[in-house]
Amino acid sequence: MSLNRNSGSRNHDIRVQQQKKKRMINNLLVLGIFACLIIFFVYIINLGAEGNDNSIDTATVPWDYKIESAKVGDIIGGDMTILPDNQLLPNDNNYATGDQVWTLKYMTANMLPINEKGNDINLSSWEPIKSYSSKEAAERDLKELKLNLKAEVELVGVYKTEYQGKLRQFAVITLPSGHTVKQPIDDVRYQKFKNKKKVSVMLEEVHDFVDYDLAMAKFRGWAE
Repeated sequence: MSLNRNSGSRNHDIRVQQQKKKRMINNLLVLGIFACLIIFFVYIINLGAEGNDNSIDTATVPWDYKIESAKVGDIIGGDMTILPDNQLLPNDNNYATGDQVWTLKYMTANMLPINEKGNDINLSSWEPIKSYSSKEAAERDLKELKLNLKAEVELVGVYKTEYQGKLRQFAVITLPSGHTVKQPIDDVRYQKFKNKKKVSVMLEEVHDFVDYDLAMAKFRGWAE
């Protein structure tokens, strides 16, 4: 009887130890799965952070201005609608419905560098920013916002490609705003540019109407 009791006690102890081992293994498995989930979520967060970092490269810049003749529509409090598009502007000069005005409109561009040879450009719609009682007054402001000038810029390089059996030449330049532009050139200019580091160009410099120091330079031709 004593041997049977001792044997039963040992069997009980073995079962208890086995159960403890199973619980320990289960706990380790749970901890392992939990750790894997944490690593997975950290990885996803890092991917999102990298995506946000990449978006920093996108820049919104002033792109163009134009003057349009329009008529005043409805007067709404201190604002007025501009016909025919029913766009809203402050009624700073106390216009009446039916008055003829001139509006200064602007367009912006979202620029995302693709590679060293160009950018992806998305243009906004035209939006009015100011009204004038005369075209001359609008043109005076426009001349301050869009400037034509000559400048020396960095020449990234020139290269040739073949298309439908014909050779084409291109020059890649870096404008003062920091973005690169690819322009077609003839063989004469290709030979002239191929050993140069800088070239002279004609630019149209477009300034932001709120922050004048923010400007976009657009290529308008070669100056040499």
